[in-house]
Amino acid sequence: MNFDKNKKEFANKVIFELKKNYKNIPKLFLNYKTDPQMLCAIILSAQSTDAQVNMVTEKLFIKYKSVDDFANANIRTFEKEIFSTGFYKTKAKNVINCFKKIKKEFGGKVPFNMGSLVSLPGVGRKTANLVLASKGIIFGIAVDTHVFRLSRRIGFSKAKTAEIVEKDLMKIFDKKEWSKINGLLITHGRAVCTAKKPNCVGCFLNKKDLCKKLFL
Repeated sequence: MNFDKNKKEFANKVIFELKKNYKNIPKLFLNYKTDPQMLCAIILSAQSTDAQVNMVTEKLFIKYKSVDDFANANIRTFEKEIFSTGFYKTKAKNVINCFKKIKKEFGGKVPFNMGSLVSLPGVGRKTANLVLASKGIIFGIAVDTHVFRLSRRIGFSKAKTAEIVEKDLMKIFDKKEWSKINGLLITHGRAVCTAKKPNCVGCFLNKKDLCKKLFL
């Protein structure tokens, strides 16, 4: 049995256990009602927690709902409104310019293809993957801090960048599983395999020898 086949079998066993232990994983862990709000929330979530973003957007999204609302926002006011998500100056600039470009070049509608999304200010491949996945369009796997950390710890990848980790994940998992990877690894990363103090003793993957325990 070659290495690639071994790795695929190992990965499939891990995902089977994760799906067995975590039911009803949402496509996104962010709260929103409109497509523009969804895109804004994902941009704000960079280097922040979903919980913190949801606290901010609970009030923010009463005021901002449409592409026009975000595109016409006063940058100084918007900075204050999103301050607690961190990197608020850059995020405010990106959000407003992002929606200005959507208004000008995409007919005022959030585009749902990879090329158009990554052309927007503040939107990289991870953000684009999350946006597409939320609409049931699976082009890749969104590699955030949880997915990056767990992929390396469990043994899916030894890569040092999110882009290469994504490529490794796409190689070892069948495309039908791509839509589930992000949510399952995020959930396990929050519940058990935390950044600073992973609960290896209580981990069901560890108990079944389904974790390499790398880069702890």
